[in-house]
Amino acid sequence: MITKTIQITEVTIDELADKVADKLLFKIEDYLKELSKSKNDELLTRQEVADYLRISLVTIHSWNKHGILNPIRMGNRILYKKQDILDVLEEQSINKKGSKYMWLPQPTRKAIKVKPYGF
Repeated sequence: MITKTIQITEVTIDELADKVADKLLFKIEDYLKELSKSKNDELLTRQEVADYLRISLVTIHSWNKHGILNPIRMGNRILYKKQDILDVLEEQSINKKGSKYMWLPQPTRKAIKVKPYGF
């Protein structure tokens, strides 16, 4: 254990208490920022994103294609940063008008003609 001696001169107790409180508050704010940042830096799979947003994998593919979600590709795996997902949701909720994410496209199903059997 390292011990240090600090000599304080010409400082009132109130000034010293204010300086200590300011420094402590600054350290606590930094700690809370790091804590929330590390929590949202986790990577999610396509299925986890689908479960989180309650949408289908087809919709996720469509959103990738339209640039709404930005996947991270690692080999054959597709992952998403949780913070990116939260940012898209926040952009959608704050800027209802004029947002580049104003509409989130749903996948379309094309009708195909099927010939009856035997004709």
